[in-house]
Amino acid sequence: MTDNIDLVIVETIEAAMPKGQICSIKLNRPQAINALNYEMVSAIKEALIAGLTNENLKLVIVEHSAGRGFCAGGDIAMLKQSGASDGKAAQAFFHSEYQTNHLIANYPKPYLAFMDGIVMGGGVGISIHGDYRIATENTIFAMPETGIGLLPDVGGGWFLPRLKGHIGIYLALTGARLRAADCIEAGIATHFVRADKLPKLKTALENASSLTAKNIENILGEYNENAGELDLLSQKNQENIARHFGFGTMQEIFASLGDDENIWAGAQLALLKTKSPQTLVLALEQLKRGAKTKNLAEVLAMEYRLSTRVIALHDFQEGVRAMIIDKDFKPKWHDKSIYDVDMEKINALFAPLTDYEEWKAGS
Repeated sequence: MTDNIDLVIVETIEAAMPKGQICSIKLNRPQAINALNYEMVSAIKEALIAGLTNENLKLVIVEHSAGRGFCAGGDIAMLKQSGASDGKAAQAFFHSEYQTNHLIANYPKPYLAFMDGIVMGGGVGISIHGDYRIATENTIFAMPETGIGLLPDVGGGWFLPRLKGHIGIYLALTGARLRAADCIEAGIATHFVRADKLPKLKTALENASSLTAKNIENILGEYNENAGELDLLSQKNQENIARHFGFGTMQEIFASLGDDENIWAGAQLALLKTKSPQTLVLALEQLKRGAKTKNLAEVLAMEYRLSTRVIALHDFQEGVRAMIIDKDFKPKWHDKSIYDVDMEKINALFAPLTDYEEWKAGS
């Protein structure tokens, strides 16, 4: 049975085992590299909620139906328009998206994501929180939000500061793009399977005599391959990241990079200077606070406060204009440098919401 919910295809697959089913969720908006909108995140959430009461459901598989990307993020055009008006559409989107992220992270049945192609922003949120995250030779993973004045949300404040050696801080601030081997190294992906073998892997799962966690892991192990050599996360680069990105302020990170004559350090500093100074400071504070939280729900509540406020700020509106709409790639940020950012204004963004309801898990 196939249920077309506009931009998401939800299919219930009868598995080989008695009373066994697989829920296949396919993102179906290839013209936008499957960028998520309210309809899509709501459809994913509804499919997952329905699965909670389906005793026969043994596995959820999330993938893209066609095109060059798993998911390139969220509907930036909608967020910009909403942020420039009353913000209600963005609030609804973030609320549903974060509920979906939380549901995935706490889902009682195995959740597997085929991270084939571009995986950014919102696409990270519907994959990183799952049990099994399959990278392919096409995988390009990134959290590029600081380049448009947005923050690395969808639980970024939870998983990014928990990656080893300050890799998550580096990814959040620079927006660096990782290929498959780097994703495996960082713990972002759990397995590497060549893209042309994904259909066979899916068939093997459908034909399994049992879909216990152990059997799923055994099947994935049969298709898992070496992802190749590291690129951005080579051992030398990891040493550089650990040396420069473990500080508590952007000023210290800039100073550390600036004092290093290494070509790599100079390149990272130059890259950071193209980002929104305000957002760099905000993102680092977000990850610092996220590292101290007890669970994902706390982080998502914090990020809901931030996201619903940030979309109305100058830097997000200007960043989207310069980088996505006009493509002149010359954003005029609110602050000339990180040294001009007002920390009182940054801290105010974390304050509890007063004009509309706070985000709560399951609400």
